[in-house]
Amino acid sequence: MSEKIAIIGAGPAGCALACFLVERGIECLVFDNEKKPSLLVGESLVPAAIPIIQRLGIEPEVAAISALKLGAALRHGSGSPRVDFAFQKIGKGIPEYAYNIPRPQFDKILRNRAETLGARFIKHKASVVATIDDDERELELSDESLNAAGLTRTTQPDQLIDATGRARLFSRVLKIDAHRGTRNDVAHFAHFKNYPSDSNMEGQIVISVLDCGWSWQIPLRDKTSVGVVFSSKGANDYGSNSTERLKNVMQQNNALNKPGIERVTDVMTYSNYQLVSKQGFGKGWILLGDALGFVDPMLSPGVFLTLESATLLDDLVFQRDTLTDEKRTQQLNTYYQEMRQWHAAWSKLINYFYDGRMLSLGDIRPKLEENESIFSLRRQVDKIISKLLSRLVTGAGTRSKFNHAALFQICQHLTTSEMHQMYSIRDVPE
Repeated sequence: MSEKIAIIGAGPAGCALACFLVERGIECLVFDNEKKPSLLVGESLVPAAIPIIQRLGIEPEVAAISALKLGAALRHGSGSPRVDFAFQKIGKGIPEYAYNIPRPQFDKILRNRAETLGARFIKHKASVVATIDDDERELELSDESLNAAGLTRTTQPDQLIDATGRARLFSRVLKIDAHRGTRNDVAHFAHFKNYPSDSNMEGQIVISVLDCGWSWQIPLRDKTSVGVVFSSKGANDYGSNSTERLKNVMQQNNALNKPGIERVTDVMTYSNYQLVSKQGFGKGWILLGDALGFVDPMLSPGVFLTLESATLLDDLVFQRDTLTDEKRTQQLNTYYQEMRQWHAAWSKLINYFYDGRMLSLGDIRPKLEENESIFSLRRQVDKIISKLLSRLVTGAGTRSKFNHAALFQICQHLTTSEMHQMYSIRDVPE
């Protein structure tokens, strides 16, 4: 193919797509201003990300810097109930493991892979401008960015890809609105040393419901990532800045208050969860990864979705070198709709945690074992729940309508609304 593609942003989505494109012989430029924070959210992968990492040819390098992850746990801050589940090997080549990754190093591995394959990286903060009366493109690189890449107005790239993440460069320039979720949360997190593990299996992440919201513990190789999430309306109740808030929430909750721990990084802040752009592409431009949409960090789908967006875009659009303009538009629409379905499915599953239904299952499962005979079908529910949750949270069956319907029916028949309320995480949308 004779296309020239410019990707703006060198995170996982941009670098993964660059790898796929150059392997197809497509000329690919990646703009990277090389300004990244020392900590990035998205430190825990789900098993569905592993086949993509394998396709990229980087799993050995990722494994060398990461902690193997075999499952996850959901629990109440008091310690009970607790729902532990191990990942199970499921079809489609999805393994029974994932990794907890140090994000800056992970991103660097992906960038190096794209560079090795032949993508050309340009150290420059790219900017774009909207075109006027141009039938072929709605956006073009600014003169400054063209100069940085050694291009001219007559050698503009054929396609611009926005991989700028939450900056959402193209959407801001074109004033494209987004579908937003009902929650308005803020997260503060940092890395700690000497943090006693609450994991019941290797690399298990632990997610706890707190009075103020929820928290995560992600075991990395030599430290633990600890984060707290609560409504932005209530953030000031815990301090005037991110450092104070994280410290105070941890000290006030037994699930997080550990003696002898040492914070070894600055405290980072993320906000504005649950967002999907109302438009995913246009004349001469495409949104990719978080620039198209991002979902709540609960259950760790973020990095998988960015890698999946690169995979889908490559498979649906760029592997076909004879697409007519009409067919390419159809394929781009399929890409956009597929990503919207992914976001909707993860958001629906995450709501089972926020409204208390998932922890309600944890409360009822031991009672099934105690009160039923060994021949009772109800005693088999525990195995069914474990398998169902594994399919949903690994990414293997997250979009399955059958899986969602089964989870709904189990929650409907085995738990009560009072239990839901007991374990729910409340938030009032602003």
